[in-house]
Amino acid sequence: MNRRQASALTALGLLAATLHPRAQKFSSRTVGVRVDVLVTDGRAPVTGLTAADFELRDNGVLQHIDVADAGELPVNAVLALDTSASLFGKRRDDLVGAAGALLDGLEAGDRASLITFSQAVRPRIPLSANFDVVRAALEKIEPKGQTSLIDGVFVALTSTLDQPGRSLVVVCTDGSDTFSWLQPPEVIAVARRSNAVVYAVTAADTKRPEALKQIAEATGGRLLPVKSSGELRTTFERILAEFRRRYVLAYVPDGVAPGGFHRIEVTVPRRKVAIAARPGYTGAEGGGAR
Repeated sequence: MNRRQASALTALGLLAATLHPRAQKFSSRTVGVRVDVLVTDGRAPVTGLTAADFELRDNGVLQHIDVADAGELPVNAVLALDTSASLFGKRRDDLVGAAGALLDGLEAGDRASLITFSQAVRPRIPLSANFDVVRAALEKIEPKGQTSLIDGVFVALTSTLDQPGRSLVVVCTDGSDTFSWLQPPEVIAVARRSNAVVYAVTAADTKRPEALKQIAEATGGRLLPVKSSGELRTTFERILAEFRRRYVLAYVPDGVAPGGFHRIEVTVPRRKVAIAARPGYTGAEGGGAR
């Protein structure tokens, strides 16, 4: 078995361990679809909105929604970090410092995990309320090898399935994918089934970041290029602050057929604002959706 095959088996093995189809589907007796929404005016998040301010359409059909206070829901912060050979010296120190700054912003009830990827994907620390354990693992990062970026994102996303609370996946890479076994469409499909929000931080000169951008946008997240590793700390801090200011909309689909891909459209009709939300979800045949 070569290293490329080993990386693939790591990713697929974690999927088998974490993906529980029944936990991801729902019927009319359960909560339904959850949509994590960022509302901004310029670059500033808009706060103070209620369910009456939003309109949500599922395949064009207006839905009745509830809005949960995101600030009261615990956060699962999944750090998925590129530790390939290009991460050396100041780059490594800046990345470890940025991840530590994000951990500093977590609160009681929140959890964090650490996944690293080079030519292999390594789930180092599962979701834990013990942030010191995550910090200790960060300090042990040793850069080497190539970059299995897509495989790393896949493992990060599947680790959030079947988890309570709100899941934030922060992916950080300074380069392009050079070693993944999985293809972007496979990971985009997982992103559409996940309630996690992906924020992807990349070097501004990264070539062909389209796949990572598509994965992030499939979850309602964003791609954030940085010019240097010195910007990572403020970027990580801004991601967590912005995530806490998002809204969580929930509804049980009404008047739409089950199965297939359901397109979601979220608007705030009486305000001139920008909306970032996942564009849809994959419905389950026979009366479920997710």
